[in-house]
Amino acid sequence: MSAAQTQKENSEGGWGCLESLGLSQKELVLAEALQMEYDALSRLKQDKNGTGASPTTSRAPSQTCSKTPNPSIECPRPTLRQPIPATTGASLLRGLSGSDSSLNQPEGTQSPHSIPARVVPPHESYIRDLGDSLVSGSGFLPKGFPSLPDDIPPAIPPRNPIAPSLGSDNTFLTTWASTVPRDVNLFTPDVDQPKVTSGELNYDNVNESLARLNGSQQGPRGRRASGNQIGKPVARSKTLPPPGAAQDIPTCSQEQQEPVSLGSRMNGFGYELFQVSEERDEEVAGFCHMLDVLRSAYPHGDRSKNAGFVWSPSVGHEELHQGLGVSVKVTVISEHFREPLTFTCDGSSTVDLLIYQTLCYAQDDLDHLDVEDYLLKVCGHDEFLNNSQTLAGLEFVQQFLKFDWDIRLFLTKRSTISTELARTVRTHTHTHTHMSKVLEPAIFRLQIRLPIHLSPPPLLSLKVELPLHVERLVQSVKALCSSLAAVETPDVTSALSQLPACPCRLQPKVLKDASVLAFRENREKVVEKLTAAILDLVELYCSTFNANFHTTPQSHCCTAPVQEAGLVTNVLSFNMYAAHRIPITWAASYEGFFLSCCLTHGGAELCAPQHTSKQSVNKYLFHLVVWDQRVCFPVQINQLPRESQLTVILYASSLPPPGGAEDKGKQRRSIEPLGWVTMPLFNFRHVLTCGRKLLGLWPSTPGRSGNARTSSPNFSQPDSVILQVDFPTSSFEVRFSTPPPADFCPQYDSRLDTISQIQLQDVLHKKAFFWLTAEDKRLLWEKKAFCQAESGALPLVLASAPCWEWACLPEIYALLKQWACLGHLDALGLLHASFPDQELRRTAVQWLESISDPELLDFLPQLVQALKYECYLDSALVRFLLRRAIGDIRIAHYLFWLLKDNLQDSQFSARYQHLLAALLCCVGRGLRDEFDRQCWLVSILTKVAQRVRDATPSSRQSVLRDGLDEMKQFFSVNSSCRLPLNPALLVTGINIQSCSFFNSNAVPLKLSFRNLDLLGDNINVIFKSGDDLRQDMLTLQMIRIMNKIWIQEGLDMRMVIFKCFSTGRGRGMVEMIPHADTLRKIQVEHGVTGSFKDRPLADWLQKHNPTDEQYDKAVENFIYSCAGCCVATYILGICDRHNDNIMLKTSGHMFHIDFGKFLGHAQMFGNIKRDRAPFVFTSDMAYVINGGDKPSSRFHDFVDLCCEAYNLIRKHTHLFLNLLGLMLSCGIPELSDLDDLKYVYDALRPHESEADATMYFTSRLIESSLGSVATKLNFFIHNLAQMKFASSEDRPTLSFAPRVHTPKSDGLIRSLYICRHIRTTNPSKGYAFVVKVEREGQQEVQLVQRTFEEFHELHSKLRLILPSSKLPSFPSRFVIGRSRGEAMADRRKDELNGYVWHLIHAAPEVAQCDLVYTFFHPLPRDERPGLFPAVSSSISWSPASGRELGEVKLSISYKNDKLFIMVMHIRGLQPLQDGTDPDPYVKLYLLPDPQKTSKRKTKAARRTCNPTYNEMLVYERIPRGDLDQRVIHLRVLGDGAFWENTVLGETFIPLKRLVPGQHWVDWHQLGPPSSESAH
Repeated sequence: MSAAQTQKENSEGGWGCLESLGLSQKELVLAEALQMEYDALSRLKQDKNGTGASPTTSRAPSQTCSKTPNPSIECPRPTLRQPIPATTGASLLRGLSGSDSSLNQPEGTQSPHSIPARVVPPHESYIRDLGDSLVSGSGFLPKGFPSLPDDIPPAIPPRNPIAPSLGSDNTFLTTWASTVPRDVNLFTPDVDQPKVTSGELNYDNVNESLARLNGSQQGPRGRRASGNQIGKPVARSKTLPPPGAAQDIPTCSQEQQEPVSLGSRMNGFGYELFQVSEERDEEVAGFCHMLDVLRSAYPHGDRSKNAGFVWSPSVGHEELHQGLGVSVKVTVISEHFREPLTFTCDGSSTVDLLIYQTLCYAQDDLDHLDVEDYLLKVCGHDEFLNNSQTLAGLEFVQQFLKFDWDIRLFLTKRSTISTELARTVRTHTHTHTHMSKVLEPAIFRLQIRLPIHLSPPPLLSLKVELPLHVERLVQSVKALCSSLAAVETPDVTSALSQLPACPCRLQPKVLKDASVLAFRENREKVVEKLTAAILDLVELYCSTFNANFHTTPQSHCCTAPVQEAGLVTNVLSFNMYAAHRIPITWAASYEGFFLSCCLTHGGAELCAPQHTSKQSVNKYLFHLVVWDQRVCFPVQINQLPRESQLTVILYASSLPPPGGAEDKGKQRRSIEPLGWVTMPLFNFRHVLTCGRKLLGLWPSTPGRSGNARTSSPNFSQPDSVILQVDFPTSSFEVRFSTPPPADFCPQYDSRLDTISQIQLQDVLHKKAFFWLTAEDKRLLWEKKAFCQAESGALPLVLASAPCWEWACLPEIYALLKQWACLGHLDALGLLHASFPDQELRRTAVQWLESISDPELLDFLPQLVQALKYECYLDSALVRFLLRRAIGDIRIAHYLFWLLKDNLQDSQFSARYQHLLAALLCCVGRGLRDEFDRQCWLVSILTKVAQRVRDATPSSRQSVLRDGLDEMKQFFSVNSSCRLPLNPALLVTGINIQSCSFFNSNAVPLKLSFRNLDLLGDNINVIFKSGDDLRQDMLTLQMIRIMNKIWIQEGLDMRMVIFKCFSTGRGRGMVEMIPHADTLRKIQVEHGVTGSFKDRPLADWLQKHNPTDEQYDKAVENFIYSCAGCCVATYILGICDRHNDNIMLKTSGHMFHIDFGKFLGHAQMFGNIKRDRAPFVFTSDMAYVINGGDKPSSRFHDFVDLCCEAYNLIRKHTHLFLNLLGLMLSCGIPELSDLDDLKYVYDALRPHESEADATMYFTSRLIESSLGSVATKLNFFIHNLAQMKFASSEDRPTLSFAPRVHTPKSDGLIRSLYICRHIRTTNPSKGYAFVVKVEREGQQEVQLVQRTFEEFHELHSKLRLILPSSKLPSFPSRFVIGRSRGEAMADRRKDELNGYVWHLIHAAPEVAQCDLVYTFFHPLPRDERPGLFPAVSSSISWSPASGRELGEVKLSISYKNDKLFIMVMHIRGLQPLQDGTDPDPYVKLYLLPDPQKTSKRKTKAARRTCNPTYNEMLVYERIPRGDLDQRVIHLRVLGDGAFWENTVLGETFIPLKRLVPGQHWVDWHQLGPPSSESAH
C-alpha cells in the first residue's frame, strides 16, 4: 500500500472523528485555509528577520498587541515541541452526567470503529458509572453500540482519557465490551439492553486497571506516540453549537499537505495555538476535596454509621407519651426455639430487655451470651430494632397499636444478618482515591490534525485575484467561529472589517479601498490582528465551557494582590456587547431588541433596573444583536452584598402580522421577554468577576416563579442565545471577606409601650416574611430586641434588615449570635431563597443538626429544594445532607430518589447531577447496586403501565399479565429488590395472578409482590404512570406533620398515614391500605342514589363490626379520623373530593386519597366550581357520629375535636408556611406563587384568637359543609359516571351482611314466618320484624330480625340479579300518616308474611338464591332480638343519670375589663309536650341587672335536643373588682314560631370561681325554671 493511500486513510479516519462531533469536512477545509495563513506568515516573518527555528524548539515570542484581558496571551512563554501519543482502543468514556463519549480512534491503516454521531444525552446516562465504575473515573461500552440520531446534543464526557498500557491484556475491557450496563436515570424503552449483574463486574479489576493506567501515564508533554501519527488531544465542550453553513472552496492536493499537531505548532508570532491543561474547574475541585475529607471522616469500620441494614425508625420524644404506660403484646419468633413466644410488655420496656427475656426462655446458660449479639427484626419488613430503643418509641409499634395489628418480631444473631449495603474497605479506598475523577466536568477529547500548505499563503503572495482569497479567509474564520459556539467577538469583527466586501459578509463596515492590501505590510497586519482575535476567542471559549486546553501555557506568576470589596468605592459597570446565535425566526418576528439589567440579592432588587438601547438583528458572520453599550449601576462595589446577582433579561417588540394600520400600532407596543440569565457577581472564592464572559440565555417560560432562578448560564441547549458581557479587568482581586460579628449589639429598654406592643404583635402574627410591608420591616428592625421571645420571629426580623452590604454584616451577625438558638423547625425558615447569605445559612444548618434521622425524613423534600437557593456547589446544607446519608441507609435511599427526580429541572439539573454523583460516591458499592436494581424495576413497570393504559378496556388485563412476564426475567437476574416506596420492603418476585388495575383516567396498576420474608404477607402497592405524584407526596407530607403535631399535644386523631413516592416525572408508587373501601363502593350497595341516604356508612360499619364493643370502637375511630380529615383538607384546600377518593377502613378510620387538586384550585364543571363546601362532611357521616338521624351529644365531641385540632395547627402556622414556601420552585403547577401560599395563610387565620377561630370553624365551616347539597350531588354524578366501569362479575350484596351464604352452607329453608314486630331505637327509631326460619334437617328454629327497609333492599337487589325471573310483589313503601306507628307495623307484618311465603315457594333460581339465604342468615344482633348496639361511652357522650333537664357547656374568660362567655353545647334537653324536638337558643343576663340591659342571646338551633353553638357573647367595661358580685343567669328557651317561647331550663353561675386571664370551661346543669323565669 502506498504512503499516499495510507495517509489518505489516516486522514479519512480523522474526518470520521471530527464529523462525529458535528464538524463537517467542508468546515475543516476552511479551517485548514486559515492555518495555512498562520504558518506561511510565520515562515515569512522568520525569513524577514534572518533567523530560523529548529523543528523541535520555538523561538522567543514576539510582543503582539491584543485586546484580550488575559495576560497569559499577551506574554506567551516559549515551549518545547514534543510529539503527543494518540490514545488507542475503541472505547467510550463516561463523565459526570453518565453520558458516553468518544476516545481517540486507533491508528494504522484500518478504518476506525464507528462511533455514534451524538452521544447519549445526560438524562439517558448510565448510573453504574456514577457508581462503581465511575468511582475510578471510567466506564466502557461495547464496540457495537448503536448510533443515535443527529439531533441529540453532545453530552459531557470525562476530562482525562484512559490510555491502557501497551501490550497488557485488560480483562476488564473484554468484560465490558460484551455487555452494556443498564441505565438507572432512564431506561430506554425502545432498546432492551442486557443487564449487567454484580457478578459480571470485576470491581477489583476495574480499580487495579485504572490505578495501573493512571500510574503509567506521563505528563502531557512527555508522552511517546504509539504510531506514526502525531497530535495533541483537543477538547470540545458538550455545549458546542451545531456548525454554521459554509460555502465550498477549492482544496489542495494531498501531496502538498503534512500533518501538523496543534498542540506543538508555533506560529510566526510566538503564539502556541493550543496547550493541554490538566487543571480542573476550581469550584468542582474544591467540592471534590470536600467530599474526600467528608468521606474519610466516616470509616467503614464504624458500625454505628455503617450497619449495612435498615434500622426501624423511631418517633420523637414528644410522641413517646402515646405509648408509655400502654401494654404491648409482642410475639417473638426465632430459629432457636420451636414455638413462638408471646410477651406482654410495658411501652417503656427497651428492646434489649425483650431480647434478654426471650433468651431466658430459649437458652439455659446465659453467662456466655451477649444481648448485643442479637437483633430483633420486624416480620414482613427488612428492618431491625435498635436495642437501646424503647418499644413505645418505635414508629411501627405505634402504627400497629393504632390499628390493633399483631406485633411479630424475629430474633436473629447480628452475625447472620446480610450487610450487603454496608461500605467496605475496598469501596472506601477507591472512593477516596478517585473522588476527583468522578466529579470532574467531562470534556470531549480527540486528535485534530490540520494539514497545511508548504507554499507561501496566497493572501500574502497575491498570485491570483484578491477577492477569491478574501472569501476563503472569511469562510475559514466563519468555520472556526462556528466551531467555537458561533460567537463573533468585536476583535474578530474589527479584523474582518479591514478586508474588502465578499459574498459571505456584505456589511457597510468593510474596507472601501481594496488597494490598501496591495502592500505586503498591510496584509501582514490584517492576518496578525485576525490571528490574535481568533486566539482570544479560543481562550474565551475554553474558559467559558471549562475546556481542558488553552492557547498558551499557564504562567506561574505570583498570586495577584487582594483588595477588600468593602473598601472599593468604584461603581459597578460593565459593557454589554452583543447577543450571539440569534434565531433567524426572531429576526422576522421581533424588532427593537433591548436588555434589562438588574441587581438582586435574595430576589430583592438593590436598585432600579438599567436598560440598553433598542437595536435590530444584524448579519455579520452570524445573526446577532449588537449594543456595545456601557451599563453603569448607581451602586458602589462596597455596597454590594456578597451574594449579589446580575440578572439580564432580553426583551423585544413583536412585529404585527400583515394587516390593517389600526392594529399595527397597537401590536407594535407589545414587548415580550425572550430570554434571561443570572450570574453571581462574586464567585465561590468571593472574588468579584472580571473579564469577558459568555452567558447562555434561558428561554422565558411564562408562569415560572417561586423566587428561584439558577445562577448558571444555559449551555445545556445547543441553540441557546449567548450574551457577551465585558467586565472591567484589574491587576488585583476584589475579594469579599466575611467580617466578624460586632462586639457590641445595642440593647434597648426592656419596656415597650402598649401601642408599640400591639403593632409589633400584629406584624409578628403574619408568621411569614412574604407579606411584610415597608412599614412592617421598619418596625421589626427597630424593635428587633423585643422579638427574641417570639418563636419563629428571626426570619421576619432578618427579612427586615435594611441592607446586607459588607458594612452592615457585623451588626446582623451579632444579632444572629445573640439570638437564642432556634429549634430545627424554626431554622427551616432561614433556608428560603430570600436569605442567600452564607453565614446565615451555615448557622441555620448548624441549628438543624439537632434533628433526628426519622424527623429529618419528614422535611427532606424541602431541604432538597433548598439546595437550589445555595449560591455555590459546596455549602453547609450539602455537607449536612451527605453526612446524614452516609450514616443512615433510609436517608440515603430517599435522598437518592429526590435528587434523581430533580434532574428533570433543566435549570438546576447540572447542580443535582453533581450532588447525585457525590451521594453515590459516598454510600458505597452495595447501595449503588441496589439503586440500579430499583431503577430497572421502575422502568419495567413504567412500560407495562403505558401499555395497559393504551390498550382497550377489554384487553387490559391480558396486556397487564403479558407485560408483567418481564418481571420474571428481572427477578431471575436479581434475587431481590427493595421498593422505592420504602427501603424496608424487600421483594423477591411478583404474583401476577393477584395484579390488576383501577378504572381511572391514568389506569394505575395494583401490584402484589412476593415478600422475601416468608413470615410476612405479600406487599401490595399501586404504581401510577401518567400522574405527577409530587403533589400527592407534598399533601401527604403536610398531613403527616399535622398528625405528629396533634400527637405531640396529646391529641391522637387516629389518622391513616400512607406512603406515596414519586420515582420520576409522571410516575411513582403508592402504598395500599388493607381492609378499606371507597365511599362510592359503600354507598352504591344501597343503589345508585345511595349517596343521598343517611345509613350506608353506619350499616357498613355495623356489618364489619357485629358486636357492640367492636362497633363502638369503630364509631370512635370514625369520629376522630373524620375530624382530622376535615381540618387537614380545609387547611390545605384539597379539592376534587368525590366518594371515590375518600376511603373507610373496616376499623372505622376514614382517610382521603388522590390529591390532584389542592390549595383551593377546585375542579371546574364549565364555569361551576364542583367543590362548593369547605370540606366533605355529609349527613351519612353525621349519622354515624350521632348514632341516628338526630344530633346527639357525640356531635359535640366531634365539633370540639375539630376546633381543638384546628387551633393546634394554627399555632404552627409559620412551620407550614416555611415548608410550602421552600417548595415554591419545585415545579408543581398549583404551588408556584405567593397567591397559592396565601390560601394556607387565610385558612389558618393566624391573626385571630382561639375563640374567634373556634366560632369560625363551627358556624362557617362545619355547618355549611353539613348543609351542602352540592357535595351529595357531586357524589351522585360520580356514581353515574362510574357505572360504565362496573364489571359484570360484580354481583350486588346486602349492605348489612358481612359475608355471602348459600343453601349448601346453611341448609335449605323449609318455611318462613314473621311472628311479631319489636320497637327499635338504633340505628333509627322504628320497628323490626322477627322472622322464624325453619330449615330441613335442623330441629332448632332460628329467629332473625329485619326492618322494612332491609326487606326492600332484598327485593331491589333481587330485581337486579334476576331481571327475567318472576318475583312476588312487594308492599308499598309510601303511606299516609305516620310511618313509624304500631298500626302501620301490624299492617306491614301481614303484607311481609305474604311476601316471604311467595318468595320461598318461587322458582328455585329465586327461592334458593344466595341473596335470599344471606338475608335470612342469623346476624350477631339476632342473638338478642330487640337489642341493638349501645352507644359508646368511652368519652362520656351520654348525660349522666339524674340530669333530666340537660347541661350547658360554657367557656368563660376575663381580660382587659371584658367578660367573654362562649356558649358551646347543650346536651340532654327534653322534647316538647307533643314529642317533637325543640328549637333551642340561649339567653344570658349578667346579674345584678335591674334595668334588663345585659341581655345577650345566641341563634336558635333547629329540631334538636343536643345543639351546638360555639358563639361568643361579650360584656364590656366590667371592672375586675365587680366579678365576685356578678352572677350569670342563663336560660335555654325553645323558639316558637306561632306561640310563646318555652323555657327549657335555666342555671345561675357565680363568677367567684373565675380567675382573670384563664379560661373556665365546664358543664353546668340546667334546672327547672322558677315561676318568674317561666313567665
